Amino acid sequence: MKKDIILAGVGGQGVLSIAAIIAKAAVKEGLTVRQSEVHGMAQRGGAVLAHLRISDKTIASDLVPQGGADLIISMEPLESLRYTAWLSPEGALVTAAEPFINIPNYPEIPAILKAIEDFPLSRIVEAASLAKEAGLARAVNMVMVGAASPFLPLKPETLENTITAMFAGKDAAVGEANRKAFTLGRNAAS
Repeated sequence: MKKDIILAGVGGQGVLSIAAIIAKAAVKEGLTVRQSEVHGMAQRGGAVLAHLRISDKTIASDLVPQGGADLIISMEPLESLRYTAWLSPEGALVTAAEPFINIPNYPEIPAILKAIEDFPLSRIVEAASLAKEAGLARAVNMVMVGAASPFLPLKPETLENTITAMFAGKDAAVGEANRKAFTLGRNAAS
């Protein structure tokens, strides 16, 4: 078993937290994990990209080859399209619906969403509204972990337990909202 994942978004959206949760959950299930990140200008709203590779065998490289990604998880629809050259023909593209408009010539949103919908296996998730429903607007990234979970080779319980552990040191309400965001995201993608 091997699962190659591209995670994309804009600085501050929690892309690296998603990668950390999925990686920790994979390790808990006894899998091998390799990860690579690019986040140079992330603090200023720049692009964030992470390659995450999960396998039950040795992994030679941190980087997902072009055309080899089984899954793209994106916090922003335009960023998801930036990396579609990495998506395999059988791969899934899971993105938040809400744009992060940080450039003056941001393309028309309906055209972006249509391009995403044209992929054979895609999910566009109203992540911001689901995070608010969970009780924490900042939990959009946990919604996206949930939305991507049907496409991951991991048990939902392992992901949920990893999220719970990650927020154990915070206020109990924050942990519960993030767990609920995961569940709402999972339900939205199913």
